[in-house]
Amino acid sequence: MVKIAQYYAVVFVAIGVALLNAACSSKASDAKSAPQFPPTPVSVIEAKTENVPIYSDYSAQTFSRDMVDIRGRVDGYIDRRLFQVGADVRAGQPLYTLDRRPYEAEVQKAKGDLQKALADLDFARKQVSVSQAEADLAQAEANSLKALNDVNRLQPLVKQEAAPTQDLDNAIASLRANQAASNAKRANLDQTRLQARTQIDSVTAQVEAQRALVRTAELNLEYATIRSPISGRVGDTLINVGGLVSKTAALPLTTVIPLDPIWVRFKVSEGEYLATMKRANTEVSRLPLELLLADGSTFPAPGRIQNTVNQVDPKTGTLELQATFPNPRHTLLPGQFGRVRLRVNERDGVVVIPQRALLELQGLQSVFTVVDGKAVVRSVVMGDRVGQDQIVDQGLKPGDKVVVEGAMKLRPGAPVTAQPYKALPVPKP
Repeated sequence: MVKIAQYYAVVFVAIGVALLNAACSSKASDAKSAPQFPPTPVSVIEAKTENVPIYSDYSAQTFSRDMVDIRGRVDGYIDRRLFQVGADVRAGQPLYTLDRRPYEAEVQKAKGDLQKALADLDFARKQVSVSQAEADLAQAEANSLKALNDVNRLQPLVKQEAAPTQDLDNAIASLRANQAASNAKRANLDQTRLQARTQIDSVTAQVEAQRALVRTAELNLEYATIRSPISGRVGDTLINVGGLVSKTAALPLTTVIPLDPIWVRFKVSEGEYLATMKRANTEVSRLPLELLLADGSTFPAPGRIQNTVNQVDPKTGTLELQATFPNPRHTLLPGQFGRVRLRVNERDGVVVIPQRALLELQGLQSVFTVVDGKAVVRSVVMGDRVGQDQIVDQGLKPGDKVVVEGAMKLRPGAPVTAQPYKALPVPKP
């Protein structure tokens, strides 16, 4: 029994060795027959350190700060409309003309009343009544002087009994009467002069009042032509030709919106605002701005922050900033949406790679590098974006060859043939 068991054990061992040799020979033959894949072509860049500016983007909307409602300053019916809806108008350009005839009549009436007042003033200044009073006073003083001469002539004659006493008494009585008449004429002259001055002042005031009425009538006539107070783009008309314009109307006739410069508002968080002020180390109004439009293009002219609102919104924790952009061609209109790009920092000596070289899987970021002709995976920690590129905070060092194109075809350890990466030119907006 023992010999039989030993016999079967030897047989089983022999069979196992034979099977193992057959398997090994099969694997060797498979390895020799397996095809060898050629190296994968890839485009690479050599990581270098750069000094790059850091930008932040914010949602923005254009608006017009100095929009003007066009209203009538006098009542009247519209005779003509002198603009095309949506056209650009200049400051002082006529927009509407009202029926001018009532206001022309008011001007003529006011001018006639002024001429009458001027004639009354000229008459008052001639002082005819004063001249008459002066003449009456002169006559009274002459009579008084004659009576005095009669008294002086009769007194020595009466003493010499060459003339009757009655004649002297009559001469003295006549002198007193003439003196009283002179005093009355003098008082009358003073009163007449006072009245003349009062009349002159009164008529002068009437002349000034009439001149004011003439000016008011002329202004109303000017207001019958409604002009644009500013330069800008005019909107649609709310009252057509033949409609009644009222200076107390609730709705305006139209609106004029200035478009150069165009205003843009955007909001930043309180922390971003403080960080920007510290990093910029300058006034916020000196920071340059870029405006990215809804079609993806960049507005050609840079902007400047002009002012901020006076408090942070407690509901959102944001602060509104308002900026202006030159808009000489009036291509931007109020109400458009876009993004404002603000330069907030500058990082020196950082590694920057194209964003398209970055691989993401389950929240982990990595890139392929080329080492000794083979693909090697590197885990990276990315920083701020800079246009089409992105800063690498950790994982790469200067001199590393980073795969930009062809990374999706690679596996770790795969052989590669590397060629320099040529970035496509960025299309101009």
